Amino acid sequence: MIKKCLFPAAGYGTRFLPATKAMPKEMLPILTKPLIQYGVEEAMEAGCDVMSIITGRGKRAITDHFDISYELEHQIQGSSKEKMLADIRNIIDKCTFTYTRQNEMKGLGDAIFKGKVLVGETDPFAVVLADDLCVNPKGDGILKQMVKLYEKYKCCIVACMEVPKEDVHKYGIIEGNQIEEGVFMVSNMVEKPDNDKAPSNLAVIGRYVLTPDIFEIIEKTKPGKNGELQITDALCSQAKKGMVIAYKFKGKRFDCGSVDGFVEATNYYYNLEKEKK
Repeated sequence: MIKKCLFPAAGYGTRFLPATKAMPKEMLPILTKPLIQYGVEEAMEAGCDVMSIITGRGKRAITDHFDISYELEHQIQGSSKEKMLADIRNIIDKCTFTYTRQNEMKGLGDAIFKGKVLVGETDPFAVVLADDLCVNPKGDGILKQMVKLYEKYKCCIVACMEVPKEDVHKYGIIEGNQIEEGVFMVSNMVEKPDNDKAPSNLAVIGRYVLTPDIFEIIEKTKPGKNGELQITDALCSQAKKGMVIAYKFKGKRFDCGSVDGFVEATNYYYNLEKEKK
């Protein structure tokens, strides 16, 4: 079973300035819940109960969110607003939270490597990027789908989706052969290729299931695009020496690291809530 989920959350969120000047981008709310809470709930659905968060300077709000606020709870005790804390109380009761810092922004590969002290070196673990908000209202969440696939293949798995050809330069792009419906054996991965040089239009998004040997591979990986240590490059090395699976997930993904995606997600969840009433 995969019990630990790593949340890289040290980025500055510059596309949302000035809102993110003093507030972590992971705490931006979609309706009444911050982005990172949606990610934690997805990880819980997949069977994880240890949430390991890579933070940075100015990110204390994340730590405080996943802790008891005695003053607030006292103020609303017995009122109609008390039920609004039910979900976060459930998370706090059922999960353990661990934290470490990424002192310098050196890429997603570096952030995941920093998480080694939290998730350990012996067991597989999940990775969720909170600003990729994923939802599958008619079935299993994306991470749960991937955990089930891991039980079959026992290797690193990345979530992928088709993107327009003109957008491939924004993503890590996979090359591979389909081995079953929606499942690809990866032969190559390229980080943000030029549109005319991309091997496909299957883009990696912020959901991973990783085996512990990834840490040794990251350690040997040289900085790539923009001088950052890319998890895409490490996974490409692993694919060529062993096995990496790309999974075309069932559901929707919103890029909440962009204003357009954030607004789209807000409208989607608002309409979803209206349908429930």
